[in-house]
Amino acid sequence: MRFRPIMMTTMAALLGGLPLALGTGTGSELRRPLGITIVGGLIVSQALTLFTTPVVYLFFDRRRAQAARFFGTKHRKPTHTPQPVSVAGD
Repeated sequence: MRFRPIMMTTMAALLGGLPLALGTGTGSELRRPLGITIVGGLIVSQALTLFTTPVVYLFFDRRRAQAARFFGTKHRKPTHTPQPVSVAGD
């Protein structure tokens, strides 16, 4: 559910920074370090986001289940399951 929006946002920003990182011409020696920093930072932050987000969600779900057992309430799974969005023409 969260993978596609995260990837789309990161790829848009990353592709926007590529001309700075790969550009040549007058003044490119001043802009290239900025472009490399943007692209590198986005790649590292994307990897961290894709690995840490599911771990954090699982951690909080387990803590909620533990609290439910401690307080004597039932741990219920959500009754609503999201359905895939249909795109016109499918």
